Amino acid sequence: MGIKNFQTVKRDSIFTRIDFRTKLVLIGTITLIAFIWESPITGGLLTLSVTIACLVAGVKLNYLGTLLKIMIPFYIFLLLSMGFFNVSQVKLLTHKEELTPLLTVPSSWWLVGGAKMSVEGILYGINVMFKTLTMVLVIPLGIFTTDVNQMIVSMVKAKIPYKIVFIFSSTLRFFPVLFEEIQAIIEAQRLRGLAFEKMGWLQRTRVYATVAVPLILNAMTKSQTLEVVLQSKAFSGSSQRTYLHESILKTTDYFIIGSCVGLFVLALIVYFGLGVGQFAWLIYS
Repeated sequence: MGIKNFQTVKRDSIFTRIDFRTKLVLIGTITLIAFIWESPITGGLLTLSVTIACLVAGVKLNYLGTLLKIMIPFYIFLLLSMGFFNVSQVKLLTHKEELTPLLTVPSSWWLVGGAKMSVEGILYGINVMFKTLTMVLVIPLGIFTTDVNQMIVSMVKAKIPYKIVFIFSSTLRFFPVLFEEIQAIIEAQRLRGLAFEKMGWLQRTRVYATVAVPLILNAMTKSQTLEVVLQSKAFSGSSQRTYLHESILKTTDYFIIGSCVGLFVLALIVYFGLGVGQFAWLIYS
């Protein structure tokens, strides 16, 4: 598989034209803001903005839907745990002595009898859900819109150690190969009479578990081959080498970097000065 096949975004947009260093600043800024903001309102708006940016960049809707499906069990557990057990932190954020009960478990129930789910706990759980969604969605916005070769040069120019850059790029190159091998193994099992369409989710889980063994063995074989190749070429990990591709910051890149810095400063000012982004903002004001 060619290196360019990893670049899943086929639509030309501003995200495919800017330098990867600019995308790193953008990813870092969005992640920091998502981490700072505690309000589910501002967190939801940030998640919505990142989702729209992903769609504009050309990230496939199927990928976003699959990502959401994978996260649903985690989010259900998150809402339940925050709603029932995150009491002290929510009281501290809301400055309230008692939280608003939403659901009370009958006292006759074993182990969890008498537990109360609070409205504030659910809201905080929603905020954490938006935080994680934002941090997860912003990654493909930077990775899927960048060619791996250009990514390597940009990271080296950003003074990131070349060994770390090489490990990162090798991991990205391995993903398409692993996906192809998973598909090949599943197709081989189909030829042997396994009908995945007629199986329940538990049976499918067991079948996919059997795929892990040959997949891990093949991955170990490829990693050992890569090690031999690197040793034969006297790989030193030094960044002092020639590069086929270039990474140049343009006017647009400087503008976006400056905007990201300004946005982060503005977010801090309105957070500490006006309370925008704090948990109680527009909820208990």
